[in-house]
Amino acid sequence: MASPAPAAAAPPPSSVLFARGVIARLATWDTLRLAVQEGWGGPGALEKRTWLASVIVDAFEETVPTPDDQYVEEILLQVLADEFETNLEDGSAEIVALDIVRLWDESRIGHDELVLKFETKAESLRGKRAVAQELPNNDAEEWEDEDGDEDGSGMDEDEEVPQLVESRRREEPEIDEDGFTLVKGKGKSHR
Repeated sequence: MASPAPAAAAPPPSSVLFARGVIARLATWDTLRLAVQEGWGGPGALEKRTWLASVIVDAFEETVPTPDDQYVEEILLQVLADEFETNLEDGSAEIVALDIVRLWDESRIGHDELVLKFETKAESLRGKRAVAQELPNNDAEEWEDEDGDEDGSGMDEDEEVPQLVESRRREEPEIDEDGFTLVKGKGKSHR
């Protein structure tokens, strides 16, 4: 009779706490929620979110020195680009990365408050539809283009408007003695 394979050692409580926190934080990230909801990652979008959590947890468990927020942000942005075909420019990946680093630090010393906060928020969002957030639009500020002008014309208010160049005058049609209009070709040589 073969002896059963030894059971893998259970991960330390701090690792479990950190993994719970990462899963909850990703579940509360509006951008990722929208990507999963809309299937931007294909039919396995939810599994990709779980996989992303495991990639992040593994990075913290296996990488020396411990990843920093920039490293985590790069992972988030890369996975969104590769797996969800989303190029993110709203700054939210940076916030999520900072939260994940805080989760790591707090879980190492056994503090679970932040994990519980994200788990509570994730639970409250369960079943609710994610909504795309529009970038703030400050109507009070006038739009400025790269040149610093407000109307996009490339000119300051004090500059004189350039005058239009007079186009070549159109020749009057030539009418022969019988009243017919003579048609002239536009090419160089006519026979």
